Amino acid sequence: MTFIPISAPARLDDRVVLVTGAGGGIGRATTQALAEAGATVVATDIAGLANFDDGHIHCRSYDVTSQEATRTLVADVLKEFGRIDTLVLCAGTISHCPLEESTDEEWRSILDVNLMGVVNPVREIFPIMKAQGYGKMVALGSIAAKIGGVASGPSYVAAKSAVHGLMKWVAKAGAPHGVYASVVAPGPVETPMWEKVTQRAAPSANGNVPLGRFGQPEDIAQAILFLTSPASNWITGTVLDVNGGMLMD
Repeated sequence: MTFIPISAPARLDDRVVLVTGAGGGIGRATTQALAEAGATVVATDIAGLANFDDGHIHCRSYDVTSQEATRTLVADVLKEFGRIDTLVLCAGTISHCPLEESTDEEWRSILDVNLMGVVNPVREIFPIMKAQGYGKMVALGSIAAKIGGVASGPSYVAAKSAVHGLMKWVAKAGAPHGVYASVVAPGPVETPMWEKVTQRAAPSANGNVPLGRFGQPEDIAQAILFLTSPASNWITGTVLDVNGGMLMD
């Protein structure tokens, strides 16, 4: 079994981190937080990315739903940087379509991004991390997967529930090889994606959220930073709830 180091300060100097969905609210804040902690970050998004004001960030266009694109991206990152120490999975999309109105197309579109968009990079990078004897993976889950939805429909809940389960599997299989895997499960966070369904949201800032406000991208980014850093060296397979107290598990 690979030696597991004792926890240390939350710095990522000399680490190479791949981030998916870096153009979204949470993805962008996370990319910035990781770079500020010293990481070299390969920031990816299907629509491409505006340049970040940080020399540690390298932007790439990437479609997480494509296995072929994933293989190409990973090969390019390994060629340029030599390794991938950390994988952060932020790509996602949301749907509030009720079950009885849902179609095969709607289910496929949500599962493709939210589930296969995790499966594809994890499947490609997991053996690389095993071979190098170290790696940390953090995926964005959701409070919806734990309580059956907030403002989202069943396809989103199902996809995020599958992500929670997948990352627990990776944590168990990867532990003997020094590979960590965990999930950050946000509650309602004020991002462009959340605004699409905010009018249907059940919680109010002063009601269902005990801490009195909705989340901000930086709230989630700092939780992800913790789980990717040496500060969490004795944590794996966890689902970290970051939701202002909406769910006290």
